[in-house]
Amino acid sequence: MASWYIESGSESDVVFSSRVRLARNLKEFPFPSRMSKEQSSKVLDRVKEAMTNSSVWANANFKYLGMKEMSPIDKYTLMEKHIISPNIIESKLDAGVLVGCDEKVSIMINEEDHLRIQCMSEGLQLEKTFENCVNIDKLLNETIEYAFDKKLGYLTSCPTNLGTGIRFSIMLHLPALTMTGYMNGVLDACSKIGIAVRGLYGENTEASGNMYQISNQVTLGPREEEIMGAVKGISSRIIEQERALRRELYQKEPNKLADRIYRALGILESARIISNDESMKLLSDVRLGVEMGIIKDIALETINNIMLNIQPASLQKLVVKDMGPNERDVERANFVRKLIGNKL
Repeated sequence: MASWYIESGSESDVVFSSRVRLARNLKEFPFPSRMSKEQSSKVLDRVKEAMTNSSVWANANFKYLGMKEMSPIDKYTLMEKHIISPNIIESKLDAGVLVGCDEKVSIMINEEDHLRIQCMSEGLQLEKTFENCVNIDKLLNETIEYAFDKKLGYLTSCPTNLGTGIRFSIMLHLPALTMTGYMNGVLDACSKIGIAVRGLYGENTEASGNMYQISNQVTLGPREEEIMGAVKGISSRIIEQERALRRELYQKEPNKLADRIYRALGILESARIISNDESMKLLSDVRLGVEMGIIKDIALETINNIMLNIQPASLQKLVVKDMGPNERDVERANFVRKLIGNKL
């Protein structure tokens, strides 16, 4: 069965995925930035015990992965799948992640906060994803007492997560807004209404492949449903702008847009050496062609598969060997050709 990051879902012509993340801390321990290693080990044990004693453990078939026991390639592969964050990879504490069998649910332990409960879904499914996250949060809260203040809400390591501790994110593919230059206006408008626009892997990352994360900045004050509505509302407007621009580009100069898409496909079909940056830019154009129905013989799931597995760690895990940048560029070209190329 394909995982959420391969499958396509609702509004998949623009929407890649939906994510809901909850930040929580255990009442009796200091925040991770002030914890000792001994305390971090105790937090790990408490959370694992709470999960293994709950019904969700058996139903979702969770497994625990400790950061210290994992190889760098395995850790960065999880990051490329959005299962863990860059922060937890660099943690000096005893840290780990509980991952469901379908990888739609992950619980990072001892990241910036004691708990980062994260649920993912393909396409636009914020309500369902939010419901899954809340259910896990309630199960953990049955045996774990969270750090909570009646006025401030859930207490978190960073003030930007204070209150609900919730982050709603929608990953969008926005090539038309980017190539026409309108993306700068979107960024300005979002910043004025408390909506963050980040790159493929979140904060301080680039929008590789024209993939942008739309998420809330405000966590204190509004209720969770209000925050979700705001994120979904602005995302819906951006989705419609993207679709309108795609139609306009095609109606004005259909041959020019088709030429750009098929040139990108031609390079990917034939290249023997290709960097991650170049391949993501070309795949964005091909993805646009698939999403618009210009390219009819390549499935969107195939593009999703390629976009994941050409990333540095995922590619090395796929090939089952450590590689330097030059060798990765060769293997990346080989992999792309096998899936969409002429196989020569």
